[in-house]
Amino acid sequence: MSNFAARRDKLLSQIRQEGLDVLLVTNPVNVTYLTGFSGEATYLALAPGKTLAISDGRFVEQLGEECPGLEAHIRPPSQTLADAASEVLGKMNAATVGFESNHLTVAEFETIEGKSRSIGWKPGTSRVESLRAIKDDGELAQVREAIAIAENAFALFKKDLRPDKTEKQLHDAMEFHIRALGGKTTSFPTIVAVGARAALPHAPPTARRLGDASFVLVDWGASGAFYKSDLTRVLWTHKPNSNSPLRAKFLHVVDVVRQAQRAAIARMHVGVEFQEIDAAARSIIADAGFGPYFNHSLGHGIGLQIHEAPFLRASSTGKLEAGMVVTAEPGIYIPGEVGVRIEDDVLITADGPVTLTSVTHSPDDWLSG
Repeated sequence: MSNFAARRDKLLSQIRQEGLDVLLVTNPVNVTYLTGFSGEATYLALAPGKTLAISDGRFVEQLGEECPGLEAHIRPPSQTLADAASEVLGKMNAATVGFESNHLTVAEFETIEGKSRSIGWKPGTSRVESLRAIKDDGELAQVREAIAIAENAFALFKKDLRPDKTEKQLHDAMEFHIRALGGKTTSFPTIVAVGARAALPHAPPTARRLGDASFVLVDWGASGAFYKSDLTRVLWTHKPNSNSPLRAKFLHVVDVVRQAQRAAIARMHVGVEFQEIDAAARSIIADAGFGPYFNHSLGHGIGLQIHEAPFLRASSTGKLEAGMVVTAEPGIYIPGEVGVRIEDDVLITADGPVTLTSVTHSPDDWLSG
């Protein structure tokens, strides 16, 4: 049995427990997870004894190549995807259908529901996502591949670090290196934030030059064929004056963030509550006097998407399970002065956390390399 078929079987168990006749999967990421299909504009109707892709003529050959053996309903150009879904559900004699209420638009749902009056509808937001949170061996191999691409790209990226280079030029350089090393693209728009701009957690790239400040924050990741990676480091842009007050403050903040990350990773054991992981890092940052400057959650799952379940927030409920891959990314952002975030990707195993990323945390690594 393929990994995709095994995932569908797990989902079918949920469908039976819910009393559903069919689950209509409309999120393209979830369609990929369940079938291996990399295209778009395709739904999946999943029922005991029958799985059907609902697509169109553009993807006939692609479905055959990527999803051998998967039955497909190919709609004509005159029929919308929503209309095709209504037709398929009618032919499947479905009385109760589950749907992805966090993805299907109101207009799409109204179209399908309006042509399927005899069907009872049951919304849901995490049927597939809860399965995706636990990675199988094939997924873990793809995450590790995405990490390797990102780390190799970073080694090349450091050679581009010259005082005249702008944030935008370095952003583009990371995109180039990741693609050249086999990545499909970056996992998200690379963040290169020089000096005080590092206090913007999601700083967009500008014309500010590397030499305009003494440090830079870089947040990057690679997307392989499907799976992604996510890392953040801070670097000196040039050897700083040892008597500089800003140097001392920067190094102090880096040390606090490192301690916070170590504390969080140390708590990443099977059965630990998500919010406890966030609290482990947050308490150290608060005790150091920087509590108000840690303004996001501790981490999130990575996989087919750069942000996916589980979410390690102060308000999150749930517990870590073996097979989850999460980020640990505490940060301190002092407007107009300093921004520091250190981020690594961590696999949860029955024997404890395994940090998958290996780029040094030292801010001056590239100066000596």
